Amino acid sequence: MSTTTAYGVAGMTCGHCVASVTEEIGLIAGAENVTVELVTGGTSQVTVTSTGALDRALVAAAVEEAGYRLVAAA
Repeated sequence: MSTTTAYGVAGMTCGHCVASVTEEIGLIAGAENVTVELVTGGTSQVTVTSTGALDRALVAAAVEEAGYRLVAAA
């Protein structure tokens, strides 16, 4: 059964940002689909569908690797 979780990400401003975050989170084992609702100058919502609950620390590390910061869910 799939799990869908929304995360807030700060600092994203463009399509390149979206691609970077999508790619890094997509590398996490179990991540099946990543969608991003870009909010320039605010908190973007990143929704991840996975095979099970993902460790928030792994998601935070992936977001940081892309150059952004995980914050409270949008």
